[in-house]
Amino acid sequence: SNSTEGPFWELFTGSGGVVWVTPLLGATLVIMCVLGMTGNLYTLAIMRSATLRRAGSMYVFILNLAAADLLYLGTIPFVVCTYFAHDWFFGEMGCRLLLSLDLLTMHASVFVLVAMSLERYRAVAAPFRARRSTTRNHWLMALGIWAAAFVLTLPMMVMIRLREGRPSTMGLVKHICFPTWTPEAFKAYLTALFFTSMLLPGLLMVGLYTGLARHYWAAQANLTHGSSSSVRRRRLKHKVVGMIFCIVVAYWTCFLPFWGWQMAKLFSSESLRSLSAAAHTYVNFFVTCLTYGNSCVNPLLYTLLTRNYRDYLAQRVQHNCKDNDCFKNRCSESAHSWGNMNN
Repeated sequence: SNSTEGPFWELFTGSGGVVWVTPLLGATLVIMCVLGMTGNLYTLAIMRSATLRRAGSMYVFILNLAAADLLYLGTIPFVVCTYFAHDWFFGEMGCRLLLSLDLLTMHASVFVLVAMSLERYRAVAAPFRARRSTTRNHWLMALGIWAAAFVLTLPMMVMIRLREGRPSTMGLVKHICFPTWTPEAFKAYLTALFFTSMLLPGLLMVGLYTGLARHYWAAQANLTHGSSSSVRRRRLKHKVVGMIFCIVVAYWTCFLPFWGWQMAKLFSSESLRSLSAAAHTYVNFFVTCLTYGNSCVNPLLYTLLTRNYRDYLAQRVQHNCKDNDCFKNRCSESAHSWGNMNN
């Protein structure tokens, strides 16, 4: 495909002559839609728990991640319909809304992941300041995240148009969503999106988790073994942060191949000309399924995180009833705050 075709409408141009791809991709995406929708709705149901509503930042962030996943999965029926029909039936407004939704949810998800990582870092590096954060502040942060994602998506929404494709051998005219800007401007925009949705957030999260690890090991060196209950609490906190880290890794695993393929087509289109149409189709099939797969994996991680956090809350309630000395020194607090969702 030509370098002016972007990742979010290339899905709607057909199967490159590979007959089996259309039904296989359609079936795969339908299964992903059902599983992902079910999982994310189940996550939202779990998060209605009064106990978890008091979880502060984690409650807010998981709700927003699940909402982004549901919006993204909601585009699958339109993708499948277009794959089978090899035509776009949803008008120009459909082009603007449905194809921009990819960018909106992608940025919202990664920005929420950065916010989650930043909250965990603050809980360890500055636990007393982090504890002053309120749920209202977290909701304002989430609102700012969606606003920033919308601003980054706006150029796509404005510049995308519905246009007629080449007539088929039978004289039928197909329709396709296509950008109206120049190839140079489009390349610059997609490159900027790669930086804002992958590279910069990824580097920031790597830095935050590196800092978390340093604080954790420094605090561990100053901790006594403590009671068996305190050891259990620390293990539960570690599991919580481990789940957050898994969510971040899952995002990168699912979206990095997608963006790598798009960047290769933008900057190395000549070297890809040797690939057959079938090879392009296989790669598009793979990276498309990966991106939607992320929205199916996340609910499993949320559920595990929620279960770990419920255990942690129970341990913390018992601890607060028996021991009021857990915040006496900074090093001990840093380790205790490693997975503290309320901070």
